[in-house]
Amino acid sequence: MERENALTSAVGTTEPSRVWSHPTLGLHALVDTAGAVRLGEPGQDWDRLVPLVEVTATGHGRMWSGERFIETAIGDRLTYRDHETVREGSRERTTIRLADPMTGLLAEVTLEASAGAGFLRSRVRLVNEGVEPVRLESVTTLTLGGISSADAGLDDLVLHWADNDWLAECRWRQTPFRDQVVPLSRSAHGHEGRGCFERCSQGSWSTGRHLPMGALTDRDGGAWLWQIESSAGWRFETGEREGTAYVALFGPDDAHHQWHQTLAPGDEFHTVPAVLVRTESGGLDAAFAILTDYRRSIRRDHSDHRRLPVIYNDYMNTLMGDPTTERLLPLVESAASAGAEVFVIDAGWYDDDAQGWWDSVGAWEPAPDRFPGGIEEVLDAIRKHGMTPGLWLEPEVVGVRSPLAHTLPPEAFFRRGGVRVTEHGRHHLDLRHPAARAHLDDVVDRLVGEWGVGYLKLDYNINIGPGTEHGTESAGAGLLGHHRAHLDWMNGLLDRHPQLVLENCGSGGLRMDYAQLAVAQIQSTSDQQDPLRYPPIAASAATAAAPEQAAVWAYPQPDQNLDEIAFTLTGALLGRIHLSGFLNRMDDERFGLVRSALSVYQDIRAEIGAAHPFWPLGLPGWDDEWIAHGLRGVRSTYVTVWRRELDGDGPGSVDRALAVPHLRGARVEPVVLYPATVDAGVEWVAAEARLTVSLPRAGTAVLVRLGGS
Repeated sequence: MERENALTSAVGTTEPSRVWSHPTLGLHALVDTAGAVRLGEPGQDWDRLVPLVEVTATGHGRMWSGERFIETAIGDRLTYRDHETVREGSRERTTIRLADPMTGLLAEVTLEASAGAGFLRSRVRLVNEGVEPVRLESVTTLTLGGISSADAGLDDLVLHWADNDWLAECRWRQTPFRDQVVPLSRSAHGHEGRGCFERCSQGSWSTGRHLPMGALTDRDGGAWLWQIESSAGWRFETGEREGTAYVALFGPDDAHHQWHQTLAPGDEFHTVPAVLVRTESGGLDAAFAILTDYRRSIRRDHSDHRRLPVIYNDYMNTLMGDPTTERLLPLVESAASAGAEVFVIDAGWYDDDAQGWWDSVGAWEPAPDRFPGGIEEVLDAIRKHGMTPGLWLEPEVVGVRSPLAHTLPPEAFFRRGGVRVTEHGRHHLDLRHPAARAHLDDVVDRLVGEWGVGYLKLDYNINIGPGTEHGTESAGAGLLGHHRAHLDWMNGLLDRHPQLVLENCGSGGLRMDYAQLAVAQIQSTSDQQDPLRYPPIAASAATAAAPEQAAVWAYPQPDQNLDEIAFTLTGALLGRIHLSGFLNRMDDERFGLVRSALSVYQDIRAEIGAAHPFWPLGLPGWDDEWIAHGLRGVRSTYVTVWRRELDGDGPGSVDRALAVPHLRGARVEPVVLYPATVDAGVEWVAAEARLTVSLPRAGTAVLVRLGGS
């Protein structure tokens, strides 16, 4: 470890001085003659840049009132104190300290980067070094100004964001920046506008509305891509400042998340992390490649990321929360025969209640009527067939009819205004309370330590709202506190049970963020049950999670034709397979099609964990007829192509040209890996880096490998 200190002020020169540089991003932390610090490039107009940290606090608001949370009074007053750089291998971490003379706030901005990598991760620690309390209302994690296109300023920028919803995850949108941030003739008014383009979370589903991500691109292939790592409130904004664009990234705030936090003298607050990616060419594909590598670098190491076992789950379009020994044993046998390596018993295994299980959960004991010989009989059968047993769990909730709702102390639950919060028949545990955590530790240690369960699907099916109030804390601060305790609890499980695999699920993809995915191994991408509606989700899943963490449902059924079976299976082959369906009822031909898909996956999965995603037709629209998603591996490039016809059968055989620019000029041989049953055609034109795929019918899909000839 190498440490570098610079404790003397950089103030005093006539031009802004550098205290930190990131050559790959072309960014520098600059200090002006008054001690203000901003990220930018030397020679840029200083007024186009944004203070390194922006803070609103009660009594200390903004200097220009509106919807923006930049141009804050505290941010304007913060001045450089010192900085320190620590190097560990290729990773560099610089902490820049700023101080506000009026409130006594110290802001420590920690910027993390790796040599040659095009990303910057940021976090902020605020400490009250003053003599009076400070009531925080918003704090930026990362700010950046001065963004523009070299030739056309803001007129050439394109804004990207992702809408998210139950059954409709990862729907990326794009629009010219000027459609959202219109020119206002600043020279005529002397001020910037009061508004901005913003996206934020609402309540405890961090991705219930949008992914915590956005991007700006230009026509030359340059891209700025950002990600906020929070399950407890986040927001980003972008707008115009002095003829260029700025971006500001936040965790929770008072206006959007009912978050405020009072720092007494000596108290401190840490923001959630965020990352900014920059590429000068290659557009979003290149930016997502950098982001994918970054995600791999911050997550907890686990063997699952390298093994990528095939997972069978009994839920989707199959048992749907109604498992019994009688129903499960034939599925166990057929799943193992098909090639599954993990078998997960999903919701309902604890249900012996005549009124239903939804509002009675919490004890997580097996239902005797469902398992006359005990649930161990099924778990043993899974192991005897060479698979790892898994169970579904929704740990953070307790049903209103559960005995736990009365035996756990009131302080172990979310409360607001002194009243226990109830949502959709459930209460919510606060994992900061020792009784709540002890209860869940006992549950998991029983399931894993005594029953031998090796996989837990951790679901999360309610949005509990802004959070919980404990004493004088705000609801948003309570949610952030619980969120951090939840991550600590998950890490504790993996410390005690290192081989345990945790799946992160939130009614599918409604809590799909890299606070969760830095700890959990796998992400459920959707609960979408219509195989024709899943392709845009499956194709875009690698924007939200590394491919080896993105689980896609494949639910072939015995009454489907061969095209339909292949269609649902093909979509999962470049990520993680969540297999389901009544495999035990299939004839040999249909079952063989399932088995061949898993065989192909097991042949190629060793490349997925180091591959980079790309989109030969661009990120898909929800109703697109043709959708394509690729992985650029070390040895080969793989492309999945879907052809849909949502309103009918469509015409006969149709060709579609796909751009694969990273293989321009390469001699490759395109091969259809799956399915062998579809009469697809593929053709490669090296000089144009063009792959042409011909699919004979709507409702068909193929996986193509582009390897050396």
